[in-house]
Amino acid sequence: MRVELNELTKRWGNVTGADNITLDIRSGEFVAFLGPSGCGKTTTLLMVAGIYKPTAGEIRFDDRVVNQVAPKDRNIGMVFQSYALYPHMSVRQNIGYPLKLKKSPASEMEQRVQRVADMMGIGHLLDRRPAQLSGGQQQRVALGRALVKEPSLLLFDEPLSNLDARLRLTMRSEIKRLQLDLGITSIYVTHDQVEAMTMADRIAVMQEGKLQAYAPPNELYERPRTIFIAGFVGNPPMNLFDVQVLREGERLLARRQNLEIELPPERGGRAAGKEEIIAGVRPEDISLIPGAAGSSEGAQGEVFVVEPLGRDNLVDVRIDDLHLFVLADPRQPLKIGDPVRLHFDGDKVQLFDPETELSLLWT
Repeated sequence: MRVELNELTKRWGNVTGADNITLDIRSGEFVAFLGPSGCGKTTTLLMVAGIYKPTAGEIRFDDRVVNQVAPKDRNIGMVFQSYALYPHMSVRQNIGYPLKLKKSPASEMEQRVQRVADMMGIGHLLDRRPAQLSGGQQQRVALGRALVKEPSLLLFDEPLSNLDARLRLTMRSEIKRLQLDLGITSIYVTHDQVEAMTMADRIAVMQEGKLQAYAPPNELYERPRTIFIAGFVGNPPMNLFDVQVLREGERLLARRQNLEIELPPERGGRAAGKEEIIAGVRPEDISLIPGAAGSSEGAQGEVFVVEPLGRDNLVDVRIDDLHLFVLADPRQPLKIGDPVRLHFDGDKVQLFDPETELSLLWT
């Protein structure tokens, strides 16, 4: 099922939860609504579900406007953060409850519940109650209850927030595999950018009720359109700092005190000559050379903090009053106070207008 949101808005008096959201979701696509708390992602999801009525705008399922259609008639399945399981019911009864409301025949209910439970890997748990299940098993029951209706649209509202890190990783893979196998159009609300980046075909990034961008994960990561997206998408986050972009002969340089980055002409041309630019560099796009105080290449800095992450070390390097985060090889012997030199990949540097907060790399 295709979903279209046209200028969708939700207000409560002077408070705006979602402001003029326009986007389309292709049939069978997995889309994530990503943003910090209060950005409007759940409000938008609940309007799609029919739980909230839009103040303005239009929701279309295929070619049908569904603004006035009741939630039970929209053929959707919802999975919540809290699971919302009935504690007095067995797993079988919880999964089959939507079919009971539809007054489906008992034999059909039994077959569909068993099939969905087996698909979710909980077919042997049908006689247990929610209190007898682990968090991951409860989440599978909630997902099974949403799937047993054979919905045209699946809606997820931060469904993995209550799980531990290891189980979140497993459930991310299972949900994505299931969605691909079934081909059900899905909307997934999350504040966790790792979930959005690893699961979604496209991501709608929201801030303060407004849609900031709607694009595939790689595009958001490699070419963020705004300063907000640059700082929000990516872990560790992008380094953002003030620079001037100057031409010296045929060279184009981003400069700040004792820091200088050579830019390719196609990357910095629109920024040349501007008094102030915001530069963005991801930690993995900076090379760190330890003990290179005598070298003339790169920017001279000093190790401020080293945070071991296992595969990498996250190193906080101070250059004058600027702190830059760099991912470094953990085999490099670094300690606080060590002199280092930083080399920047000019092809990966992002440039933003500080007034509009828009990228200068987009035409």
